[in-house]
Amino acid sequence: MDTLSLLRTIGALGLLLGCLAGALWAVRRYDIKLPGRITAGSRKRVELVERLTLDPKRSVALIRRDGAEHLILLAPEGHLVVESAIARVGAEETANVDAASPVEATNDNLSDLRMSFAQLVEQRRERMSARHGG
Repeated sequence: MDTLSLLRTIGALGLLLGCLAGALWAVRRYDIKLPGRITAGSRKRVELVERLTLDPKRSVALIRRDGAEHLILLAPEGHLVVESAIARVGAEETANVDAASPVEATNDNLSDLRMSFAQLVEQRRERMSARHGG
């Protein structure tokens, strides 16, 4: 194989890789949806309902999947399903919430969630120390 043929092969490979990189950039930059994806129409099965930040590294996410909601703790150590298959809150239940003090109710719920989170973190640490013999 002579030098000219080798240079043409390397050049063609470089051109091909450049075209692929440019196409990937365009798809990411302009959020192009590719055809042929298999989905159930426009109906999404998984949806992020709400996310609450507990501290700079940890947060709690409420995810809805097929009509059931799941509460998940997200942390650098991993994720933990706090509660699964939560019944979706209907409009009649939300109407029963005391409208006079929504801030107090939210603060109470947040403090309860933080206490539960602290207990979960402590349980996780105990499990990890038991696993590693510490």
